[in-house]
Formats: sequence, structure tokens, C-alpha cells
Amino acid sequence: MAFALLLTGCASKVPPPAPATAEPPELTGGGRYAISADAYPLDPPDVSQVPNAEPRVEPLSRAGNRPTYEVWGETYRVLPDARGYVKEGMASWYGEKFHGYATSNGEIYDMYKMSAAHRSLPLPTFARVTSLENGSSVIVRINDRGPFHSEREIDLSYAAAYQLGFTEAGTGRVRVEAIDPQGWAGHSSINTAQLPASDTTDRRTNSSGYLQVAALSDRGSATQLKRQLQSRLDQNVRIADDGGVYRVQVGPVGHQREELALRETLRQAGYPQAFIVK
Repeated sequence: MAFALLLTGCASKVPPPAPATAEPPELTGGGRYAISADAYPLDPPDVSQVPNAEPRVEPLSRAGNRPTYEVWGETYRVLPDARGYVKEGMASWYGEKFHGYATSNGEIYDMYKMSAAHRSLPLPTFARVTSLENGSSVIVRINDRGPFHSEREIDLSYAAAYQLGFTEAGTGRVRVEAIDPQGWAGHSSINTAQLPASDTTDRRTNSSGYLQVAALSDRGSATQLKRQLQSRLDQNVRIADDGGVYRVQVGPVGHQREELALRETLRQAGYPQAFIVK
């Protein structure tokens, strides 16, 4: 791939001239605008096996989390909490122009790792990003601000975009779901083999329930998620239509051991926040 090939995504657009005060210091990344336009990496390494970011509890970064900030005359608000955030939109990716420069929270951007930029989620936030075009998904750590040149939902690293399959196109339709690191850590520690015998028996709960994975506003996206989950699970996956909100649920599950095992399977698939509904 020639180095001169320009991205069609957010990072590929040449930013308009901006006054020195147009961006807060934590957004400028030092000399990240030394290159007039972003470019495809020259001879990039194989990033097909780069592991997902591993959600963990972290304090908010000292930089990049002011309640509001301004870029090129637009004011943006930072959410106080990422929990429950789910949104669909267009994703782009950013590469050579930003590689090696400081991100908005003061870290160094590495386009070959699983990271991302978002305008309003707290830094850092862990999020699952799923392609609405092919069903692929990745988990990224959001540590930067952007994209600012459009209404796109998220700017991904080269590695994340590659695994979602849109580095050539430059953009792709995605669903962004914030991950609660506390819930993730709690489920990852479950080991049914080490539970007391009284907890690993097949006793029934008072009533069967379903593990709800997501609640989406678009039926097509819910159907795609259902198919993705069904291909990985032995249990049935259903869509419950609740007045235009499409709830993707797995089950029914009737006893504790089954529920714990299913939770662990969902955690490994990137859905640690599933919860029981009746």
C-alpha cells in the first residue's frame, strides 16, 4: 500500500487553520499537526492478532476530562460516567499523523494497539466496538478526544479498524458499548470448579430467566447481534420487542451453575455486563 494513499476517514481530512488557542493543550498532542494530512502507514506490521484491550478499573486521567472543552469553535461536554453508554454511528481511524504523539490524556498514541478517540466519554473508558456491516467486534481503551471534523461516533486506532475490516474504506458503521470494568473483573474471577458443592448443584431457582446482553433501538442491529451470539452459544438467543427497544437475551437459564457458566461464556465473548431478566 503506497504511503501517499490518504485515508477517507476522519483523520484523513486536512484540519482547517486554527488559532493557537483553538484547542486545549491536552488536545493538541504537541506537533501532531506537523503533517498536513493523515496517511496510511508504510509497511505496517501484521495487526490481525493484536489482543483486545483488557478492561480494568482505572482512575480518570488528570488530563482530558474537563466537564467542557472547545475545539475549532465548538463546545463539547464530557460525560461524568460511561456506564450504560450504547450508541451506533460511523467510525473512522487515524494513523501516521498522530502516531507517536501525545493523546488527550497525556499518553502516547500507538496506532498498532487497541485504542480509540471519543468526544464525550471519560478518559479512559473501555468499550466494545462492533461492526454493523460484518459483525466483527473489538474491545478498545479510549484515551483520546475526537473525531472533530464530522458527526462520526468514534475514531479507532489502525489495529482496531483493521480487525473490524474497514481500513481500506476508511469508515464503517459500528455500535459502541461502554464496558463497566468492575463488572468485567467480577465475572472474570468466576471459576465454577472452585465453588462450594452447594453452589454447583443443578438446583432450580424460583423461576427461569434470561441473560440480557443488549437493548438496541435498531431491529437490524439486534438481529445481527443475535446471529453473532447464536453462532457461539449452545443456548437459545431471542429478541424481545419492548415498544421499539429490541432486547437481545440468552436463555432461559434455570439454575445457578448454568447461569454462571453462561455469564463466563458471554464475558469471554466481550459481554460481561449481561444481567438476569424474568
